[in-house]
Amino acid sequence: MKCRGDFTKDVGLEPDDLNTAVAVFFAFFVALQPVGAVLGRKIGMAVYVPICMSIWGLCTALHVWVKTKWQLVLLRAVIGSLEAGFYPVTVSYLSLFYTRYEFARRLGIFYGQYAIAGALGGLLAYGVFSKFPHQNQGASQPADGWRAWQILFLLEGGCTIVLAMAGFFWLPHNAKTAWFLSPSERAWAEERIKRDMDGPTIQPSSKSDEAIDRHEENDRPHSTSEENQGLLGSSSSRAATLDVTKTVTDDRGLTHADIASAILDWKLWYLLTVNILSSMPVTAFSVFLPLVLRKLTNSPEQANLLTAPPFLVGAVVLYTFTTWSDKRKERIVPILWGLGLLLVGLTGVVALPANWLLTRYTFLCILMGGTFVPSPLTVAWFTGNTPETGKRSVMLGINGWGNLAGVFSAMLFQPSFAPTYRTPFFVTFALVMIAFAGFALFRMLLIHHNRRRQNIVAGWTQEDVETESQHGTGPAPTPKYTSFFRLIRMIGGESATRWAALWLRTEGGRKGDEKLTFQYGL
Repeated sequence: MKCRGDFTKDVGLEPDDLNTAVAVFFAFFVALQPVGAVLGRKIGMAVYVPICMSIWGLCTALHVWVKTKWQLVLLRAVIGSLEAGFYPVTVSYLSLFYTRYEFARRLGIFYGQYAIAGALGGLLAYGVFSKFPHQNQGASQPADGWRAWQILFLLEGGCTIVLAMAGFFWLPHNAKTAWFLSPSERAWAEERIKRDMDGPTIQPSSKSDEAIDRHEENDRPHSTSEENQGLLGSSSSRAATLDVTKTVTDDRGLTHADIASAILDWKLWYLLTVNILSSMPVTAFSVFLPLVLRKLTNSPEQANLLTAPPFLVGAVVLYTFTTWSDKRKERIVPILWGLGLLLVGLTGVVALPANWLLTRYTFLCILMGGTFVPSPLTVAWFTGNTPETGKRSVMLGINGWGNLAGVFSAMLFQPSFAPTYRTPFFVTFALVMIAFAGFALFRMLLIHHNRRRQNIVAGWTQEDVETESQHGTGPAPTPKYTSFFRLIRMIGGESATRWAALWLRTEGGRKGDEKLTFQYGL
């Protein structure tokens, strides 16, 4: 807050100029999420992420020399475009190397860095503004040569560039090129992901006890020590004999069919909708926190310091829930508990008397704890239920449109509703309740879908099951994108339909989660 005011005054910009730049940033950041995900998959995620970080770090540092509105808007547009693909590409990259029920905890660590960054940002601003106090507006330049906001931009940009440079040397394109693993460890790292992608699958009702034991073993939760043993050494002799001719962990490669399969998957649009609704309280936090802090302290430095605890609570709660989700081997139930926590925090912030400052501040921390939970666990559901890595990248990119929640929420929490914001609160509360019901219904739909597949496969032979599991060509017919082709035929006729079929390369069997032996995780 302090840096924002100093920056616009010192540079000679109007406050609305900064608002315009922020709006431009979000326009590029939200709209280009799928484009960033596709580019990352085409170029190679291990290269794409450091490139983006290097350029946006440079653009962040260049804010020091901003003098005009167009310079500020241009820099924010470039940063928004580069950051658009960072989260979906990074998450897709991480998902290549961890099995489905190891991933949420790692994702919690990664996603929780946003909360940690929010906390450290407040501490960093406190330290910088204490060391470089605000100069009078009339002074063209402080005696020591630097203003506080310039120091902040240089620190943030410089740290980003340094980390990006390290990424160029550290990140492998796949498990086979992981320089920090031995050859046998690389082989096993590849094989364990392949096995996780292949199972668990539905078995016919006549399956043997041995098949049952193998299926249950695939479903058994892994402890951290078992993960390390399987990946890093105790299986070395076994790994030497594994077939790793196919690299399932490669971070490159995307087909037209991957894009079409993602876009035409109803589950993507369903979860995107409820994810947007569940994220609406983000702006509620940003609105109510300054209102509470304004009455707790008159010092801008102390206000920056008090922004840290809510973010730290958010990081701790997120890691706790993602760890619980991996152990439970379920995503939807932890999401529902997180939404319940969010609703409690939102209610306490608004319903409690305005003079209960510390209590309302506590509920802000609870609100932040619940806010961080649904989005990363939704991403964990996508990664665990989309074996085709190309399709997975596109789905995560489109799911990045969930950031629209911040735009919609900002439009809802207009200053005209100040200081109580009761109308936006009730609307937000209702939308989160709808999201809660939506996630619960999604769980029921998954159970029904899995049961329907079980009924289909129940009458198959073991050979039929193996054919479907390996190639997607079991006894059931394999129509692909039926509704899509029907629409194309209505618009462009048979020639357009043939062109679309050629473009999508629809020959062959079902793939990934389209296989009837595939069971969706809850």
